[in-house]
Amino acid sequence: MKFIPYGHQWIDEEDIKEVVNALKSDWITTGPKVKEFEDKICKYIGCKYGAAVNSGTSALDIAVQTLNLPKGSEVITTPFTFVATSNAILYNNLKPVFADIEKETRNINSEEIRKKITEKTKAIIYTDYAGQPCDIKEIKEIADEHDLYLIEDACHALGAEYRNKKTGNFADMTVFSFHPVKHITTGEGGMVVTNNREFYNKLKMLRTHGIDKTAMDRFGSDASWAYDMKLLGRNYRITDFQCALGISQLKKIEKFIVKRQKIAKIYNKEFEDTPKVIAPYVNPDVRHVWHLYTILLDKKINRDKFFNLMRKKGVGVNLHYIPIYRFTYYQEHFKFKFRDFPGTENVFKGIITLPLFPMMTENDTDNVIKSAKETIKGL
Repeated sequence: MKFIPYGHQWIDEEDIKEVVNALKSDWITTGPKVKEFEDKICKYIGCKYGAAVNSGTSALDIAVQTLNLPKGSEVITTPFTFVATSNAILYNNLKPVFADIEKETRNINSEEIRKKITEKTKAIIYTDYAGQPCDIKEIKEIADEHDLYLIEDACHALGAEYRNKKTGNFADMTVFSFHPVKHITTGEGGMVVTNNREFYNKLKMLRTHGIDKTAMDRFGSDASWAYDMKLLGRNYRITDFQCALGISQLKKIEKFIVKRQKIAKIYNKEFEDTPKVIAPYVNPDVRHVWHLYTILLDKKINRDKFFNLMRKKGVGVNLHYIPIYRFTYYQEHFKFKFRDFPGTENVFKGIITLPLFPMMTENDTDNVIKSAKETIKGL
């Protein structure tokens, strides 16, 4: 059986054509395709401004930097996400404070957020795990009550909805990723969207060394040579040919999402009644876009043996995520205690990610299900 990865891009001839056209144009970086991509993403979401960058990690970094928080301020976030979410806090000389998660959704627990607020708390970064939006109403109420900034890490959740409104319209800033395993891809890439004009102007400078004039501003016979570096930014620029790919991909996002939902529905039907397996829970007031499909294995099933046996059968199961506080760097610098996060630990010890991506065939899906059930039965 061919190896089935947990995620994979879907690139077609139209995508390739658009990239080639961009490569043949006068601008291959920091040109018109970047702004066109930003505008089309904003139109899709229904927000005002977007700043495209070279990765979701870069997007998180400049979103946090834009807040300009005092050094040592605390930012509450989830420990059950990719390290980039928390690392962006550290990049900006701030302190990450982890709040435990809900077992059912794997999203941050709003009641745990309340417990972690101190005088030093200045912001919350919440992650829409696997493509399911958090309990945004509760989180916004907490933020309003304590005058905190909100950043939504929606790197899993482009196209997701909370109460019939797309992610990208709730927080002060929302971050998306366009990595190949995400809903659409630019190869590598990310974006911060916001409805705050002041934040948008800062984001644009921070992605290009903190400089106030773009290459296009300084191009042409009437353009001036002058520019000013107003902020300490980095080179997080994205290319025009990447954005050309993103524009082409965005035309197909709804098709991609529907395919993901179809596969998730098949998985749900098969695993809801499978002994020793807990299928994922979906809140009724969200549109889940299924970046990941995860199951929880019963404690009697050895998760690591399941992982190894599935890989040997050609099924690319994965694990999302190792809790951030478990990593060596975080242990050495913060000495987090595992017992302080019972919800996260409970999920981590039994979670497995099954393959899910739009190009999966019915045969692929059947093989994943058959292999999983046989492996569980054997264990």
